[in-house]
Formats: sequence, structure tokens, C-alpha cells
Amino acid sequence: MRIGERGQVTIPKKLREKYGLELHDEVAFLERRGELILQKSTAPQEESRFRKWIGYLGRMDASVDELIEDLRGR
Repeated sequence: MRIGERGQVTIPKKLREKYGLELHDEVAFLERRGELILQKSTAPQEESRFRKWIGYLGRMDASVDELIEDLRGR
């Protein structure tokens, strides 16, 4: 494998399948004893999909229309 112009590396299909890596999965690079390690995030995928909405959970008393207005910035 080679590092591309923008620092990107393609993970071979066999390794993605073996380790269950899918499109949009979160990964992290770790350094241990002089080696660079790619690790799949331990956070459940559903949690990461909805992370941006966490701030709205406190507004459960608001109507759907009010929440939509907040999202649109009105």
C-alpha cells in the first residue's frame, strides 16, 4: 500500500471484511511501541449517527414544529 497525496490509505477489501469495517465506521490511529495501529472505534454505530442531536434531548417538552424551527435557525 502507498500513502496518497492527501495522506489517505485504502484498506484492502479482505481486511475490511475480516474486521467488519464498513462505510462511515469510526476508526482511530494508535501508536504503540513504535508501531502505528488502526483500531475500529468501540462506540456503537447508532450512537455516532445521532451524536449531533444530543443537545436537543433536553427539549423533549417542545413540539415537533418548535424543534424544526430551532434546527432551521428561526
